Amino acid sequence: MARNIRRTKTLAVVAALAATGVVLSGCTAGSEGDSGGGDTLKLWHYEGADSAMGKAWAEAIKIFEKETGATVEFEEKSFEQIQKTASQVLDTDAAPDLMEFNKGNATAGFLASTGLITDISDAVDEYGWADKLAPSLQTTAKYSEDGVMGGDTWFGVPNYGEFVGVYYNESAFAEAGLAIPTTYAEFVDVLDAFVAKGITPLAEAGAEYPLGQLWYQLALMEGDRGFVDDYQLYKNPVDWQGPEITSATETLQEYVDKGYIASDVSSVKAEDAGVSFINGTSPIFVSGSWWFGRFVSEATGFDWSMTAFPGADLSLGSSGNLWVVPENAANKDLAYQFIDITMRPEIQAIIGNNGGLPVAADTADITDEKSAALIETFNGVLDADGLAFYPDWPAPGFYDVIVQELQGLITGVQDAATTDANLGEQYDEGTADFR
Repeated sequence: MARNIRRTKTLAVVAALAATGVVLSGCTAGSEGDSGGGDTLKLWHYEGADSAMGKAWAEAIKIFEKETGATVEFEEKSFEQIQKTASQVLDTDAAPDLMEFNKGNATAGFLASTGLITDISDAVDEYGWADKLAPSLQTTAKYSEDGVMGGDTWFGVPNYGEFVGVYYNESAFAEAGLAIPTTYAEFVDVLDAFVAKGITPLAEAGAEYPLGQLWYQLALMEGDRGFVDDYQLYKNPVDWQGPEITSATETLQEYVDKGYIASDVSSVKAEDAGVSFINGTSPIFVSGSWWFGRFVSEATGFDWSMTAFPGADLSLGSSGNLWVVPENAANKDLAYQFIDITMRPEIQAIIGNNGGLPVAADTADITDEKSAALIETFNGVLDADGLAFYPDWPAPGFYDVIVQELQGLITGVQDAATTDANLGEQYDEGTADFR
């Protein structure tokens, strides 16, 4: 029975990935350790050279080559290239030794369940990586035999993180005589105050991820870790008429009705929402730490800050993408050595001082004041075991479902109850083979 369930789940995920051109072929037996690949580490990742991770990993390459005497053969690829190339090379001798790959059930979990990436649990124990990663960061690195995150087996290691919080235009707040809110009640009062001044307070995007992330954050305000485990890890059935989801959907509708969000938000994309914060049009933006570096560079016309969502015990977020070792890697031991270098304080500090969120940095090494504040906020979320992942993760294709259903809600095509019913139906269908 377990084998049939796993096969059904795998076929379902293959079908979903095929729709986006990300079908992965079957696996073959891989090598163990260094097995004739020579002293070359073949590395793939898709971080830009000027990004926090790109800068950190470039330095890690220099250290690795100096300490090991091996050569790194780095191939710069885009996110989409790695996804598509994986289907062609991971089960061949052309597989890289080490690769950045997206975390989650339909991505790294699928590779794990089909045998295309290596169980690295022994390396995790040998190098002590688990001691450097908070429990909620470990969730996305460990998978069950069916590819569901939160399992017992390590298939990847993250060395950075991400979370969703609230960006505030402090100059706009000061001009309006308002204080940065520390509770949800104060947050709503601020929204009302801006509306009273004729200002739509929230930068938002209904055509892409931001609106769905706000919806999930509102659900988390009523939820706890049990709700997250049910929603994300299929521990128990999700009650789509329960208080968490009902409150989120109804509150989002109220945000539109009260003018907290623009009435035409259904057609707005994430880039447009971010730019409306950058240019000072919108004083508040609920979104991820991935905007932080860009705001440092571009939102220079006013003072701004970022905090966790006020009054929330849980925040959207997760580890960053994972270092994974293909089963057919020729030099697994070299891959583990490189991963370990990226976990060192000096490499973690490069991530932290360039707008990223390191997972194992020495806070004394973070010299940039704004970055230090961001990392302190993120560490507070980690200390509270507060990462709750993302609303579209449970099922392949659920991202598009969330976008479509919330567009229907905010345009008045359907009410909150209908929206929840539609979401629940699609969620149950999409997760049936995981549960």
